[in-house]
Amino acid sequence: MKILVINTGSSSIKYQLFDLGSQDKVIASGIVEKIGEDISFVTYKRILPGGSGFEENTEECSIGDHAKGMNRIVDLLVDSTHGSIKDKKEISAIGHRVVHGGEAFHSPTIIDEEVIKAIERNIPLAPLHNPSNLVGIEVAELTFPDIPQVAVFDTAFHQTMPMKAFLYALPLEMYKKNGIRRYGFHGTSHSYVAEKAAEYMGRPLNELNLITIHLGNGASMAAIKEGECVDTTMGMTPLAGLVMGTRSGDIDPALPFFMAERFRLSLKDIDTLLNKDSGLKGLCGTNDMREVIDQKDAGDEDSKIALDVYAYRIKKYIGSYFAALGNLDAVIFTAGIGENVSYIRELCCGGLDGLGIEIDLERNNKNGNGIREINSAGSKSKILIIPTDEELKIAQETKKIIEN
Repeated sequence: MKILVINTGSSSIKYQLFDLGSQDKVIASGIVEKIGEDISFVTYKRILPGGSGFEENTEECSIGDHAKGMNRIVDLLVDSTHGSIKDKKEISAIGHRVVHGGEAFHSPTIIDEEVIKAIERNIPLAPLHNPSNLVGIEVAELTFPDIPQVAVFDTAFHQTMPMKAFLYALPLEMYKKNGIRRYGFHGTSHSYVAEKAAEYMGRPLNELNLITIHLGNGASMAAIKEGECVDTTMGMTPLAGLVMGTRSGDIDPALPFFMAERFRLSLKDIDTLLNKDSGLKGLCGTNDMREVIDQKDAGDEDSKIALDVYAYRIKKYIGSYFAALGNLDAVIFTAGIGENVSYIRELCCGGLDGLGIEIDLERNNKNGNGIREINSAGSKSKILIIPTDEELKIAQETKKIIEN
C-alpha cells in the first residue's frame, strides 16, 4: 500500500511517499520551498529500482501557490523517466501532519467537513501552523479527489494526560471557555519511539513506564505510564519546557512584564525574543548544537555554560517525571541531538545513579545505527537511543485508519 505523507508550511510542502508492506520504506521524498516567491525550489529524491541507490534533483522554477506545488509533486512522482509510480491512483491515502487538534482529537482521523471545522476552531491555539495545514488538506483534496485524507495530530498523543497535569492554576473559566491548558507537541515522535522501545524490550507497551526525550532544534519530553502519556514539557504553545535552539523554555512568568517596562519592548518584541532569540542562541550566539560543541571545545565559556543549562533542565525533568511515574523502565533519547550528541546524553544522565539510571560512557560514545542501549550493566533502567521517524508513523497511522 502506498501512502503519501504531507507536511505543509506557509510557503512549503514537505512530502514522503511510503510503500507499506512487509518492509515499510520510503520510495520518494522532497520539498517544495519558497512557494509564492519569484523563484521557488523543488527537491525530489527517489529510490532507484531494485533499491540500488537513489537519485536526487533540485530545480528552480516559479510555484505561485500550494496547488501548483502539489501538482508539481504529482508530476515528479509519476514522471515516465524518473517517477516512482505509474499513476497517482496507486496512492491509497494521504496522511497530513496537523499541529494542533486541541481536545477534539485523541487519535488520527479521516478528514471530513466536521474535522476541517474543528481544525479551524483550533487556529487560535496554533496560528502559525494550523492555517498552513488546512491549505495542505485543501490542495490535496483537489489534487486527489477520490483518495482518503487522514489527519495525524501532534497533540493527540498527549490527550491522555490527567487534569492535574494539563491544567494551569489560572481562573478555571479560562480553560472551560477558551481551552487554555497544556497540550504538548511532538506527540507523533514520542509515540513512535515508545512503541519501538516496547518492541526492543520484548514487552507490551501498556506494561512500560518510559521517559522519552525528543531533542532537535525544538525539544520536549514526555512521561509515559503504562503506555499512555501522563505529562509533557511543552504547554499550550511549543515555548514551554526545555531549553531549545532558539526558544527559552520555562521562565518566570513575570519576566515579560519586567522586560516590557525595563527595555521598552512590545508584546511582539517579547514574543520574538523568547521564540527566536533565546535558548542556545541567546546564551552563546548560535542555535546549531554542532557549533555550540565546537565553541565549547575551543574554550568558549559561554558555550559551556549554555550546554550546562540545556542539560540541567533535561535532568530536572527526568527527576520530576521519575516521581510522577513511580518507577521507570527506560529513558529514551531521540531526534537529531538526542540521537547524535553523546556529550548531551552524558550531561543529562550523569549523577542519576540514585534513581537507578546509570549511563555507560564507553557505550554512549560509540557511534551506531538503529536502536542502541547505553546504560551500564547494573542500571535498573535502560537508557536507549531510538531514531525517530514521524513521517513513517503518520503513514502507518494513515494505513491503520483506512483499513479499519
